[in-house]
Amino acid sequence: QVQLVESGGGLVQPGGSLRLSCAASGFLFSYNAMGWYRQAAGKERELVAAITHDYMTNYADSVKGRFTVSRDNAKNTLYLQMTSLKPEDTAVYYCKREGPYYTWGQGTQVTVAS
Repeated sequence: QVQLVESGGGLVQPGGSLRLSCAASGFLFSYNAMGWYRQAAGKERELVAAITHDYMTNYADSVKGRFTVSRDNAKNTLYLQMTSLKPEDTAVYYCKREGPYYTWGQGTQVTVAS
C-alpha cells in the first residue's frame, strides 16, 4: 500500500524556519520524482518544489532562495527546509509522488504568524 506521511508543520513567527518531512512507503521511493505542494485557504493547490530521482530540483519563484527540497533515499524520506518564512507561506503542505501513479500525503499545516 502506497503511503506518504508528512510531519514537521506548526506555528512559526515570520522570519523563522521549519523542516517538513515526508515518509514514504509501499513503492520504490528512489525511482520516483517527488514534490511539495501547498494550499492556502481559499486558493488552489500549487507546486512549491520538486526533486527528480537523480536529485534535480525546481522551485516556485515565491520560495526560491528560501526553501530547499532534498531526499534521503536510504530513509525513503523527502524533506523541505523552509527559512525566512513569511505570513504568505501559511498553508497546508502536501508531498506527492509524481508520475502516472501519483499519490498525495494527508498534509501538514504551516502557520506563519506573530
